[in-house]
Amino acid sequence: MGEYEFSGDAARLDGAWVHRMLSEHSYWARGRSRELQDAANAGSRCFGVYDGERQVAFARLVTDGATFGWLADVIVDPDRRGEGIGKLLLSGIVAEIDRLGLKRTVLKTDDAHTLYARHGWEPVTPPGDWLVRGRR
Repeated sequence: MGEYEFSGDAARLDGAWVHRMLSEHSYWARGRSRELQDAANAGSRCFGVYDGERQVAFARLVTDGATFGWLADVIVDPDRRGEGIGKLLLSGIVAEIDRLGLKRTVLKTDDAHTLYARHGWEPVTPPGDWLVRGRR
């Protein structure tokens, strides 16, 4: 296992790595263009986990910085999964959410409920209170 470091320094992000991981290894952003990903990153607080200078995980928090956040694009390099990197990434993000004092932070996942539950996320209840408008 490497010597991993969490960082919220956007200058450390490897934009090409982020784009490749999300567009090739995620179910939610497969095929997303580099330009679209760069624009999403620019409008978000971005986080990474690094093994030296090599990026091994990414996530972004879309937030007003005061009351609400949406955690998105969470990904760990497939070759490094199972090494605790996701836990390190989420611990750092939760510390930032707490520092900001956000009242509510949401996310959507198809397969990582247990990981997020360990860091305080719960299913939305009752679901009828939340509405969504999707692009058709």
